Amino acid sequence: MKRFLFVAALALGVPLAPARLHAQVGYPPERSPFYDLEYRQEITPFVGYFLASGDPAKVAPRSGPLVGARYDVRVGGPAQLTVRAARVFSERTPIDPTKPVGQRALPSRNVSLYTGDLSLSINLTGQKSFHHIVPVVTGGIGVASEPGGREDVGGYKFGTSFAFLFGAGVRWVPGGRFQLRADVGDYLYQVQYPDSYVFGTEANPPVLRASRGRSSWQHNAALTVGGSYLFVR
Repeated sequence: MKRFLFVAALALGVPLAPARLHAQVGYPPERSPFYDLEYRQEITPFVGYFLASGDPAKVAPRSGPLVGARYDVRVGGPAQLTVRAARVFSERTPIDPTKPVGQRALPSRNVSLYTGDLSLSINLTGQKSFHHIVPVVTGGIGVASEPGGREDVGGYKFGTSFAFLFGAGVRWVPGGRFQLRADVGDYLYQVQYPDSYVFGTEANPPVLRASRGRSSWQHNAALTVGGSYLFVR
């Protein structure tokens, strides 16, 4: 009789154990903090500030506010292909390398620096948000350009430079067709100088030391916030 009761209890308990274990894993659908990202494409106008690092000669475009737009399309899994363009309202100070050091700086002038890039963005939470939040990392290539910029008296011109982009951000996706996002990016591009910056005399030293060379890679940060319209499920 005791053996029968033991076998019966074991038979009844076996199907109950997985049920208890299953009940402890995950969340009920109505209480889950994860929400599916329904839309595949988004377009985002944004504003922000461009923090230019100081180049050795201090003649490149400096920090300033920026405006721009980006387009993102899901290309598979948690990845989005991103196309972005922005305009930085900047200024820079030309110099005349033929003058004494204390008299080289000329009046500053306003310039427009344009950036554009093609990058790959990865959602760290996959194709779901966590409490409506999606952290993102980004990497890509692009350009930084001052179109129409004229040469200084010393022969310097920013022109167009190839750029690498690295960044991160966060998306707030409350549901529906709109979201908010904030991003920080690092634009790494090269500033190149004319020969006149590396030649000088004992009385009138050069703008740059010969050991530094005629170019310098500069890290430049871009801090942006924007609102997105989501479309195409």
